[in-house]
Amino acid sequence: MNKFKIKGFGGKKKLKGIYKVSGSKNESLPAMAMSFLFSDEYIVENVPDIEDMRRMLELLKKMGFKTNNEKNIFNIKPTNKLSSVIDYEIGGKMRSSLMLTASVLARMGKVSFSFPGGCAIGERPIDLTLKAYEKMGAKVSQKGDIFYIKAKKLKGAEIFFDKISVTGTESVIMAASLAHGKTILRNAAMEPEVVGIGNYLKSLGVKIKGLGTPMIEIEGTGGKLLKTKKKKFKVMPDRIEAGSILAMAVLSGKNVLIKNFNYDHLYPLVYILEESGANLKFGKNYVKVLEANKKLLPIENFLKTHEFPGFPTDLQQQMGVYFTQCEGKSKIFETIYENRFGYAEDLKKMGAKIDVWNKYELLVHGKTKLRGKPDLYAPDLRGGFALIMAAVLAEGNSVIDNIYMVKRGYENIIKKLRGIGVLIEEIE
Repeated sequence: MNKFKIKGFGGKKKLKGIYKVSGSKNESLPAMAMSFLFSDEYIVENVPDIEDMRRMLELLKKMGFKTNNEKNIFNIKPTNKLSSVIDYEIGGKMRSSLMLTASVLARMGKVSFSFPGGCAIGERPIDLTLKAYEKMGAKVSQKGDIFYIKAKKLKGAEIFFDKISVTGTESVIMAASLAHGKTILRNAAMEPEVVGIGNYLKSLGVKIKGLGTPMIEIEGTGGKLLKTKKKKFKVMPDRIEAGSILAMAVLSGKNVLIKNFNYDHLYPLVYILEESGANLKFGKNYVKVLEANKKLLPIENFLKTHEFPGFPTDLQQQMGVYFTQCEGKSKIFETIYENRFGYAEDLKKMGAKIDVWNKYELLVHGKTKLRGKPDLYAPDLRGGFALIMAAVLAEGNSVIDNIYMVKRGYENIIKKLRGIGVLIEEIE
C-alpha cells in the first residue's frame, strides 16, 4: 500500500497560493443514491473525483444503469433491467450504500444489501433507517450480514429519530418522495447537504416543507417516478475540505486564498479560529488566510462537536492538531462518535502533549513543537488529514500509511496541496 511522504516546515509559515475546493463528498453520495427515483437521464455536476464516487458509480452500473462520467459530470440513465440487489462486496465497504436502499425500495418494492462499512470511527447503527422503512409499511429481515426489505407499497408515516441522523434523514426524504401520502420526520438533520438534496427534489415537483429545520414534511407521488427533464443537480463545495484547508493554512500559511468557501456553512470553525487569533479576510465565495501578528490563543472553555449548525465532527481531528499550536490548554468534547481520537497517539509520538480522558474528551496542552515521524498511520478519513496537517507543521520528514482513507474524501489531494507549497509525495 502506498504512503504519503511529507517534508515539514518546522513551524514556519510557508504556504501560499490559491486552493480551489472540490465538490462535496457528503452531498455527491446521496445525490447519486437518488438515481432510482428518476425515469429519465439524471445529470450530476461538480462531483469530486474520489474513491467513494467511483465505488458508487460501480454499484449503479452493476444494478443496470448506463453511466458516463467526464470532468466531474456524471450522466446516469436507467434501463429496463434494473436490479434491486446492492452488490454485497462493494456496498459492504461503503456507508453511503445505505442511502441507496431508499430509492431502490421506493422504485422496486424490494432491496437486499450487506451491512454498510466506512470509516471505523465508532458505532454507526442503521436501525433508525430500517425502523423508518418499517413505519412506512416495509418488512425487514436479515440472514447473516445480508438484509432484505420488501414493501408492496410505501406509505407516508410519522417518523421520529431519537438520535439525529444525516443518512437517516436523507434516506427518509428519498423514500417518502415516491410514497403514498404524507411523511412527517421529526428531529431531522439540518445539514446543508440534506437541504441540497431536498431542494433538488422540490425542483422536480415533490412537495417538501421544513428543509433546514428539525421537522420535515414530504408529500409523496404515490409511486410515480420523477422526471428530471435533464435538470442538473449541481453539487455544492465541500465544506469539510474547505475547513480542513483553512485550519492548515492558519497554522502553516502566510497568504493562502481558498476558493469555493461558504462562510455560512463553516461559521462555527471560523468563530473558533478568529477567537484564537487567525487573520482571515472574507469575500464572495472565498477566504484569504494571512499570517497572524500574534500568538494563537487556546479555547477558553471547550470545543464541542454537534450536528449542524454546531461544530462539525468531521473537523474535530483537524482542530486537535490546531490546538497543539495554541498557547495554553484546549479541550475537545466529541459528542457524535466514540472512536474519533485515534489520531491522538500519533500526535503524541510527534511530540504533542495530549491527555485522552475518555472516548469523548481530550485535553491538548500547547504550544508544542512537533517532530516528523516515519511510521504514522491514518486511522480514518479526517484523522488522516489531521496527520497531514501535523506533518506539514513538524520538523523533518514524516511518512503516513493507509492513505487510501484520505483519498476517499479529498480530490487530487497531492496536486492541490503542492499547489500551495506542501512538500508531499506518494511513495511505495
